[in-house]
Amino acid sequence: MSLLTVGHRGVMGVEPENTLRSFVRAEHEGLDVIELDLHLSKDGALVVMHDADVSRTTDGSGAIGDFTLAELRELDAGQGERIPVFQEVVDAVRSPLQAEIKDRAAARVLAGVISELGLHDRVTVISFHDEALREVREHLPEMPLVLVTGRSTPTAPERARELGAFMVSCELQWLEAETVERCHAHGIKVITWTVNTDEELARVRELGLDGLVTDMPEIKRAARRAA
Repeated sequence: MSLLTVGHRGVMGVEPENTLRSFVRAEHEGLDVIELDLHLSKDGALVVMHDADVSRTTDGSGAIGDFTLAELRELDAGQGERIPVFQEVVDAVRSPLQAEIKDRAAARVLAGVISELGLHDRVTVISFHDEALREVREHLPEMPLVLVTGRSTPTAPERARELGAFMVSCELQWLEAETVERCHAHGIKVITWTVNTDEELARVRELGLDGLVTDMPEIKRAARRAA
């Protein structure tokens, strides 16, 4: 069975994360799905960045929510890349997208953009936060949802069922075979993050997972060879 491969923030192991350059590279490298993270700017734009603070990934400092979109555009997000907004990613690549949201406010804005652009068949909404996924479900009852888990992975099957999520994305170090079996028993797919080595890929196979999230293009090629 072929594994679903998800490019983490594009292919952040080789390109500046959450930039158009990274997303285009992920598509070129053949990743099945591209994952990205969303926050709101001070003026309500849906901007693509993982952290709530700009300091780690740009030449600026401060909270994303303290910057207008125009101010964010002035920052260098790596190799001259600018911080993109969600619609720019939609336009730059054709791949399916996993859009990770951190809070209910971003969930509401994303739900509006998905409706406006007719992206229901191309975008999956993912989050660590149950309340953010519930917000999306409230606005878009048919939207495919993915619950992301770290230390809380043992509770993933029950939470996913309650949320109506079709998939869970669990941190590999907390994922046990018994959790995978409980998910699969309820028809819930299981992928894991972050898989960047042959040893981690072997663990994915051992657990019988449906897919993986990776920073590295070569993991896609290794997964294809092992299929």
